[in-house]
Amino acid sequence: MTSAVSRTLCTAPDCSEMTSRDNGEAPFGVLMHRQLKLIHQMLRSDLTVCRELAGEVAAGAPAADIAAQIVALQTRSPIWTLQVNCLYHCRVVHAHHGHEDADMFPALRRSNPELSAVVDKLEADHRAISSLLDDVEESAKGLDDAAVNPARLRLVTALGRLEEDLLAHLAYEEESIASTMRSWEQWP
Repeated sequence: MTSAVSRTLCTAPDCSEMTSRDNGEAPFGVLMHRQLKLIHQMLRSDLTVCRELAGEVAAGAPAADIAAQIVALQTRSPIWTLQVNCLYHCRVVHAHHGHEDADMFPALRRSNPELSAVVDKLEADHRAISSLLDDVEESAKGLDDAAVNPARLRLVTALGRLEEDLLAHLAYEEESIASTMRSWEQWP
């Protein structure tokens, strides 16, 4: 048996009418912004794990112990089910930023030209973060079980710089484009 309320909702001429907000947000844009923030949260979470592992590496943890922890991550994180090490995580961030540069940033410029300076900064951030990711990747490639290995300290240092810059970038991006993105009724 169907209630009167569900019958009313089912007959709405446009489902978006049911979820539109008086503040100018559109369901499509809200969903796009939520998806962006979800991806960013996964990147933040995995960056924290990489940072913790790097600390253990710097303290002299055997490579086998670190590898075992990375395998254990596969059951706890959506990103790590696809990426099983720090190198691949860096590639995911590179790819994510590549998609933003190619698709999302032009859409933001088209839908709100006043965001041009914001998008310019986000693009510049992507270039700087790309360099930091390259540093992390290069350092991670040099890891081994040697107790004294400069790659250990380089990795910890590189991840520290990446963490600081990437987290600041993600927060700035989410905040500065939210109102525009959340107003989208369709891809601009």
